[in-house]
Amino acid sequence: MGTGHTVGSSVAGHVVVITGGGTGIGAAVAERYAAEGAHVVVVGRREEPLRAVQRAVGAHPIVADAADGADARRVVTETLARFGRIDALVANAGGHGFAPVTETDDAGWEAALRANLTTAFTMARESLPALIEAKGRIVVVSSLAGLFAGPSVAGYTVGKHALIGLTRTLARDYGRHGVRVNAVCPGWVQTPMADEEMDEFAAHAELASREDAYSAVTADVPLGRPARPAEIASAVRFLGSGESSYITGAVLVVDGGAHIVDVPTLAFDHAGM
Repeated sequence: MGTGHTVGSSVAGHVVVITGGGTGIGAAVAERYAAEGAHVVVVGRREEPLRAVQRAVGAHPIVADAADGADARRVVTETLARFGRIDALVANAGGHGFAPVTETDDAGWEAALRANLTTAFTMARESLPALIEAKGRIVVVSSLAGLFAGPSVAGYTVGKHALIGLTRTLARDYGRHGVRVNAVCPGWVQTPMADEEMDEFAAHAELASREDAYSAVTADVPLGRPARPAEIASAVRFLGSGESSYITGAVLVVDGGAHIVDVPTLAFDHAGM
């Protein structure tokens, strides 16, 4: 039976599987765990970003579609063959769904749910036997869009909301087996995907630069800036380690305080009151 590493703060020797591990938050999580002596497996559909993380931090790359059952089983099988256990799954893969309902066709809807929800569901399902053995942890990376609705992001918003439901049902069903499951909801984070959005926003709003766009979208955030990927990685590492040993089914919002702002009172700030 697995020892589980359920107490203490060290993650040295833990085996951590990270989906969407080639860029952005996933790559930062890989860097954080690897720096503390964990064995890191990064999963993604594109080989070159995974190889870049391998070169940077020594992670083991597996090219796979986390939403595909056969691919997910292969990830688990290869990880167990190489490392003998899985202590944590970081379900970070996501994307797609950036349109309103009336502009989302069937294929777009299915792609959004597949990228933002099915990836986490499928990897969790296939990893659970190993996680039960190790009394391990799942950290689901949702989004502030999992709590609130932004404009014209129907598929993304619904998928990220559903991840919180998945987190809670996994936590309830598998807590008795020693598996803890929690979600992280980041706000704006300076990732390649967000950079692309900022470039589009800057062009549309006639802003001079990407930095101006980030400043605009975080103007009403109490901390007044986007997060660095490493800051989200710190939250993931906390929930994915023994430091959070009595936390399960929780949603940790990491957004610089954006979710505490009372939207109807923003007019007072803008008026200088």
